Amino acid sequence: MLLDRRTLLKGIGAAGASVSVAGLASASDGSVEYVVTGKGNGVSDAVADAGFEVFRTVADGEILGVRGPADAESDLSGVAGVSAVSRDVRLDFTEPVDRQVVDPDETDEEPAFAELQWDNRRIDAGEAREFATGEGTSVAVVDTGIDFDHPDLGNVNEDLAATFIPEDASATDGADDEVRGHGTAVAGVVGATGDQGIVGVAPDTELIPVRVFPDEGGARFIDIFAGIDYAAAVGADVANFSLGVPGVLPPQANQGGIRAAIQTVFQSAVRRGTVVTASAGNAGGNLQQGGGFSLPNSVPAAFSVSTTGPNDELVFYSNFGTNEIDVAAPGGGYETLEKTLSTDTPFPFPTNLVFTTYPLERGAYVYIAGTSFSAPQVAGLAALVRELEPNAGPSQVEQAIQQGAELVNGKSDPELGAGRINALNTVESLAKKNGKNKKKKK
Repeated sequence: MLLDRRTLLKGIGAAGASVSVAGLASASDGSVEYVVTGKGNGVSDAVADAGFEVFRTVADGEILGVRGPADAESDLSGVAGVSAVSRDVRLDFTEPVDRQVVDPDETDEEPAFAELQWDNRRIDAGEAREFATGEGTSVAVVDTGIDFDHPDLGNVNEDLAATFIPEDASATDGADDEVRGHGTAVAGVVGATGDQGIVGVAPDTELIPVRVFPDEGGARFIDIFAGIDYAAAVGADVANFSLGVPGVLPPQANQGGIRAAIQTVFQSAVRRGTVVTASAGNAGGNLQQGGGFSLPNSVPAAFSVSTTGPNDELVFYSNFGTNEIDVAAPGGGYETLEKTLSTDTPFPFPTNLVFTTYPLERGAYVYIAGTSFSAPQVAGLAALVRELEPNAGPSQVEQAIQQGAELVNGKSDPELGAGRINALNTVESLAKKNGKNKKKKK
């Protein structure tokens, strides 16, 4: 197989798609943008009456995108019903996503690349699909969009595709651009159909592309919130958020209104029945010791996922921390950078990374790594659970996944939470409980 060999991860220090704060958000007219959290009816009107522009409303009006003059936090905080205020920020990838691009025209294995999907085999996804394939479910990919034309992503619902970006930015509605490609890679892990190259955990689920990154520049938190809110509004069974930001932060960064807003939005989505899977982040940091945290996985409503490699060990870039990680899933790499880049291991570089879909114009398939590609493994599994138990609430779905996990005892392992997921354990247990037989093979 011929590969376009790029430098992997420039010291994988930001494996896959690390996202960081690119700057404070402001409008084209120079006004400052704020995220405002409020309670009660009339908060939006009260903010507007105080002389501010409310340009976005999220979570039934509990979260507002607001424009006004600089240094107006205290004025906004004094408005009746406002509970938290923070300057909004723009987030962007710290580096272009590092990857090994595979050209399907230059390989003898095409169209079947299933043998490259060690991650599928590690969680027994193939066997699990004998019981459930995600049929009748939907997973919203809140990300950079999805390539609508990819042959393995024919299950994308273009009618529900949505984009939330600044008014002065541009992007094709819900569609991934060839430069970023991150959302397309995530979508393949969740639910690639296997029609040409690879198969996702839940190949019969419906993929809903929710784009929050414009063609150029970063994403605002308020747009990300709107994307999560939209996923819940259209009834997605799962919303996958593989954009752990902004890494591990010191305690003082937790005092603003961004974390309060994230918790409000995620809790609103969960109350409406949507499971929210979130990547733990790629800073290799302890989220519990020293008061550090990573957003959004450090809020209670997020089902936080750390990353393991082919040997089931925590990968060196994955964040971890007692009571911060719910489960672990394969995401590519090994315990050290040196071992990851080695060609003298059972899965030599780049085959120890995750192999998934990529925009057609960039080669169609890619080797890639990061907690970004662990969370969608769990999102796909959540779709399998929802197929078997469509009336299960988010907490019941999460419990089923945790109960089916393996490698650890209990639910509080600092690296793996309840353990590395096992799709077969999870769905077989549910199928037996419900008296359901294996699916007929197509």
